[in-house]
Amino acid sequence: MDTLHIAQAFDIQGNILDIKPLGNGLINDTFKVVTDGPDDYVLQRINTAIFKDVELLQHNIECATAHIRSKGELTLNFIPCKATGKTYWTDGESHWRVSVFIKDAFTYETVNPEYSYYCGKAFGHFEALLADIPDTLGETIPDFHNMELRARQLREAVKADAAGRMAQPEVQAILKDLLPFGEEMCKAERLYREGVLPKRICHCDTKVNNMMFDASGNILCVIDLDTLMPSFVFSDFGDFLRTAANTVAEDDPAVEKVDFRMDIFEAFTKGYLESAKVFLTPIEVENLPYAACLFPYMQAVRFFADYINGDTYYKIKYPEHNLVRTRNQVALFHAALQKVPAMKTFIASVKE
Repeated sequence: MDTLHIAQAFDIQGNILDIKPLGNGLINDTFKVVTDGPDDYVLQRINTAIFKDVELLQHNIECATAHIRSKGELTLNFIPCKATGKTYWTDGESHWRVSVFIKDAFTYETVNPEYSYYCGKAFGHFEALLADIPDTLGETIPDFHNMELRARQLREAVKADAAGRMAQPEVQAILKDLLPFGEEMCKAERLYREGVLPKRICHCDTKVNNMMFDASGNILCVIDLDTLMPSFVFSDFGDFLRTAANTVAEDDPAVEKVDFRMDIFEAFTKGYLESAKVFLTPIEVENLPYAACLFPYMQAVRFFADYINGDTYYKIKYPEHNLVRTRNQVALFHAALQKVPAMKTFIASVKE
């Protein structure tokens, strides 16, 4: 690929001196464009296998970043294409975009109470900045965190039994474990239909490494905005805790070691409520413990359905990989469920 030709399609200031790979992202191909001008840039090839509607993707990002900038806050700044004025360009095969490289900024992979607090505060503030956005945004990945859809997909997988795995005793045992909680875990969609739970503009990929810090450790801005879309606040809250609060990796076979870390929950929740309380409704705050349980449950259902289907979605490293992931997430769900009373007590103490 001719990255120089691609980069020159955008309204970059200065001469391009070098283009080199940047970061280790799993979704998009990313490069740093070094210039002799006032700024360097980030060039990305958009993964259209995941983000099929590039026009919508960039519309969401442009609206959100413009709204954040209007409030005097730092955010990503995408550069228009010279020929069309749009913030993306296609070479006929791939779609590309360019943003200004944020200087003297750092990301961290560390998941501990300190950075969990920063993460909660940053993503709560991010949602607060977008709570009054006047634009209409769409779903870049439709039904991304729709539990009713995931439950339906599991029922369809069980009925089809495409890989002939339903006869396995463990598969039957897991199904028996999961099904009784299905109705409760679909509560968000029901509350939305009843008109009591709003959808917000959420990030939908809350991770510590999706924040940028300055050299002094201050949060500069939230990055990686591809999954930014209307959703319930439970998406940003629960998805972070699903990975950060698990005592082991999501595919660790030692399920006896799985636990839900309350120190991570408390740190993240404290930061999140500090910055998000300006717009959260009582029903959203009341159901944050539900969100902490929802996401391991949803992921267990997704891994389990994929195993039953014959491992057609998630990449696996060995035949029972998805089954191991399922066991792990089921264990995390039960661990979180047991700590709901403690979560409620903590939230009540933070609100006072």
